[in-house]
Amino acid sequence: MTDSGGERGRRSVLGAAALTGAAAALPATAARADTPRARPTPEAPRVTPGDPRYGHLAGRGANRFRGTPDEIRPVESTEQVVRCVQRAVRDGRRIAVRSGGHCFEDFVDHPGVRVVVDTSRMRSVEYDPGTHAFAVEPGATLEEVYRLLHLGWGVTVPGGYCPDVGIGGHVPGGAYGPLCRLHGLLSDHLYAVETVVVDRAGRARAVVAGREPGDPARDLWWAHTGGGGGTFGIATRYWFRSPGTTAATPPERLLPVPPATALTFSARWHWSALDEAAFVRLADNYGRWAERNAAPGSPAAALYAELSLEHRNAGGGPFLFGQVTADGPAAERLLSGLVTAVSEGTARPASITSRRIPWLTAALRGSGENAIGDLRIKVKSGYLRRRFTDRQLAAVHHHLTRKDTAVYGSVALCTYGGRINTIAPDATAAAQRDSVLKLLYLAAWSDPADDAAHLDWIRALYRDVYADTGGVPAPGGDSDGAFINYADADLADPALNTSGIDWQTLYFKGNAAALRRVKARWDPLGVFRHALSVPGR
Repeated sequence: MTDSGGERGRRSVLGAAALTGAAAALPATAARADTPRARPTPEAPRVTPGDPRYGHLAGRGANRFRGTPDEIRPVESTEQVVRCVQRAVRDGRRIAVRSGGHCFEDFVDHPGVRVVVDTSRMRSVEYDPGTHAFAVEPGATLEEVYRLLHLGWGVTVPGGYCPDVGIGGHVPGGAYGPLCRLHGLLSDHLYAVETVVVDRAGRARAVVAGREPGDPARDLWWAHTGGGGGTFGIATRYWFRSPGTTAATPPERLLPVPPATALTFSARWHWSALDEAAFVRLADNYGRWAERNAAPGSPAAALYAELSLEHRNAGGGPFLFGQVTADGPAAERLLSGLVTAVSEGTARPASITSRRIPWLTAALRGSGENAIGDLRIKVKSGYLRRRFTDRQLAAVHHHLTRKDTAVYGSVALCTYGGRINTIAPDATAAAQRDSVLKLLYLAAWSDPADDAAHLDWIRALYRDVYADTGGVPAPGGDSDGAFINYADADLADPALNTSGIDWQTLYFKGNAAALRRVKARWDPLGVFRHALSVPGR
């Protein structure tokens, strides 16, 4: 999917061609791909400028861009997607796809895109007995996936914290969230994917690719486990089944079983209680806790937290929130231990709240900060294998307390590791498998007149944090590259990335060359492209 599907939404703020099933290891699935399910509408609606639906469909997105495509096609079947793609190729028109709309760059909204395939009508979530897996269409939001899987079978997938993210763009970027320290990335549970691709002759077709050894399209499955969206084709269906399960596993055990309840929590510090030394100590304490508690199998894997360091202009201060999925007193102990560790030698939080609620309620609520509205957003990202240095934290403090700007922005430090780090870096396309924190740098505003100020601010912050490595989180040291679902086209700009490390290595590390081979095989004409799409050979 072109839609990158950011996990958190905001903070504080794609004539019909024949369908070919390529996965020999998935005979039931392949047959399904050859015969798409019947749909009531033989052609997808064609929404053009002037249509009352156009404004909403063209404007869905958590970014600062607005596209002007010639047409938008709200599809509801794989067959319709094939037809849309075939027409676009025939007519020489650039095509993009959108699911939930949470793309932070202009992947969908680029002025060169003339046809947008909108998959938001494809929302089915069901158990597929033919593949012994759960089939999910790309337009389903995380809220719908969580609700239907849990209420129907008592299972879930370890996806993101923002319920209105579409699954279509979420999965191929790797996808993480509150349960990942216990169960791995959402993409680690991807069993198969149906993708509309275009061959060298310009023929659009649907291919089913699975993870089983010997599957002739296994490389296409692999690319969808962290290679990012909008590169290889248009995903029209995902199947999920956890590693280690078999055809004999009952549906109620094919995916992780979430706990009955979750202990949700939040704590806030006020800027008035934090000078630079106290701020650095607080953030360093949090990093130390993350280092100590990132081992696979650690009891602390049940605790997911985000420390959001907000600009002083927001009027608050550092904000810690998350959830603990351990039972009873164990959850209280984990939370108390975290707050105590973060506060050691510095200020105690001005407020702490916690509440035990049903797990599904917590999942559907997310971070409590999911409204996007008309905000203009720029994000950057990073992974930390070890905590920030004092120099880096001093740079963060400087930019969060600057008085020469009226921007709003933040740096969020999200707990990572646990089961995520039990997977080999090349087993999936998501290569970062020994980090303890994932980072989100964010600037958010509403007035286009404020674009320059916010872009300048976040670029200066990022540059100064990574001043020792050319302004980017170079892999291999304390940092380990960037997260493709928090798309940042600046990494491909040599004026902003002076490290000598290309953007593909920053996002994909040692998997970049293999991803280029997948691209050359499955999209040899370069039909699916954007600023950060993997190039061919």
